[in-house]
Amino acid sequence: MTTHILGYPRIGAKRELKFGLEQYWRGEITQKQLNTIGRAIRQENWRTQSDSGLSWVTVGDFAWYDQVLNTSMMLGHIPKRHRNGFPTLDTMFDIARGKAHAGQDGCAASEMTKWFNTNYLL
Repeated sequence: MTTHILGYPRIGAKRELKFGLEQYWRGEITQKQLNTIGRAIRQENWRTQSDSGLSWVTVGDFAWYDQVLNTSMMLGHIPKRHRNGFPTLDTMFDIARGKAHAGQDGCAASEMTKWFNTNYLL
């Protein structure tokens, strides 16, 4: 029998992603450190799925902020106010949370909407 799942919770067993993102946004850790946290969560998720005996391990289900935003950016749908060179991880966060750094013009976050009874950025 073949077994698999469609996705795995991306936040980490002890909400490591949430805490890492908050630290990054406060400037307490670097993007490299945040990437290390994300990598560790993905590797632990894969290990847990593999150890559970699943035939197939789910990959590609990780999102830093929002899966719909990931897809939107992958398709090149980026609001004009956030287009400033090649999109980066910070571009994603700016779209999701807005941008208003000291000495710079702010950009509003994208509007939230309900989709399948869940909030998504569109």
